[in-house]
Amino acid sequence: MSAPAVRLDRVPVLADLLPGARVRDVILTLAGTAFITVAGYIAIPLPFTPVPLSLATFAVLLTGAALGPLRGGFSAGIYLAIGLVGVPLFANGSSGWAFSSFGYIVGYVLAALLVGILARHRSDRTVWSTLGLAVLGSLTIYACGVPWLAAFLGVDLITALTLGAVPFLIGDAIKIVAMSALLPATWRVVDRARR
Repeated sequence: MSAPAVRLDRVPVLADLLPGARVRDVILTLAGTAFITVAGYIAIPLPFTPVPLSLATFAVLLTGAALGPLRGGFSAGIYLAIGLVGVPLFANGSSGWAFSSFGYIVGYVLAALLVGILARHRSDRTVWSTLGLAVLGSLTIYACGVPWLAAFLGVDLITALTLGAVPFLIGDAIKIVAMSALLPATWRVVDRARR
């Protein structure tokens, strides 16, 4: 006899461990949006690229993993929507869509969804699986951001990669390692507390 299938919506992410339901979900989703916003304001302009160095990517990946695909995706989606209507909450006080790094912000929504789905598959429980989860999330952001950057600047893909990916690889590696330490450690604490 085969083991019963585990329903994906029954595999908890960290946010599911908090009591409540709908009110909890709304509060956590808005808190995720606030986290991404605050992290996005922590930005350093670089003289050799129009894309700023920001902590928003770390916040997006962490939000997606901790909140799951729906809450994490909505958190990033609300961030995108509020910025699109003109509220200057993107890095360097940007808003709207007509700027070089807008594609990365679109990628935030997809990355939060993907990372949330992977967290529902327990990919945030060990260091190695969290590394994979974070790398895939980062690549998703680049997959949206770099082509937008190329089109916006009117440059080829190699130039866009040089401007919009290469300068950020070391920073992203640090963020990925931090996530790979933080999420599994949090799950270990949670598992000990449950026992």
